Amino acid sequence: MSIRLLIPVTLVCLACVSDDAVGQELDPQQQEWAKLYSKQPNAPKPEEMLLNTDGEPDLSEGFTPLFNGTDLTGWIAKGGTCTFEVKEGLIIGTCVPGSNSTYLCTERSDYKNFIFTCDLKMEVDGNTGVQFRSKSKPGETPGATSETVYGPQVEIEGQGKNGRHWSGGIYGQSCGGYFYPLWLKEHKKARAAEDATGWNRVTISAQGDVVKTWLNGVPCAHWVGDETYADGFFALQVHKGKAGTILFRNIQVKELAD
Repeated sequence: MSIRLLIPVTLVCLACVSDDAVGQELDPQQQEWAKLYSKQPNAPKPEEMLLNTDGEPDLSEGFTPLFNGTDLTGWIAKGGTCTFEVKEGLIIGTCVPGSNSTYLCTERSDYKNFIFTCDLKMEVDGNTGVQFRSKSKPGETPGATSETVYGPQVEIEGQGKNGRHWSGGIYGQSCGGYFYPLWLKEHKKARAAEDATGWNRVTISAQGDVVKTWLNGVPCAHWVGDETYADGFFALQVHKGKAGTILFRNIQVKELAD
């Protein structure tokens, strides 16, 4: 009789646990990176991370272009002196040695719930990312370009990162480090999703405090935020460094109901 009573109780307990929150493990190949980044204030515990198991959202209709293909109307550069220009229907961001990281930001700064997508390509290897629900504040150094851009960013890193391959993860730019690193065993496909030499499609879904990302259609991050980053602007990053040229196109957003 006691065995019969135990079985249904066990089944109920298992049913109450989301598949997205069960069985996450740090990939042994990511151990050294975990030692380094687990010290950051935002670093999650691997066993508590959620997984993105959703298919990429439908990108075929309902989207509004954020880039007109001709000039940078509706955008403003902040943070440094790296350059952004339009050529042949593309936004081209170029690293300027000695400059801080620079962000081409939408002038509108109240994007809340949305599906965002764009294509990017590193013509000269460097580091980039797509900021979302982000904000800015005066920098420590006086000057027109001294604003600090901060907030969540879908990280797209160059290929010289010693096998880390966290493109598609979510980094807390200037606000405490990685919100969602791709260091789990379950992130193996995500770490292989980036095209090192071609175009890469970044897709972000933000609804309430739940944010999910995809890289070239492959699920990457599932991050639960808070009211700190409930809304903000989009921005395209050119990371500080010695070199780097990044091309952007097909920058679009579909706003969702609250």
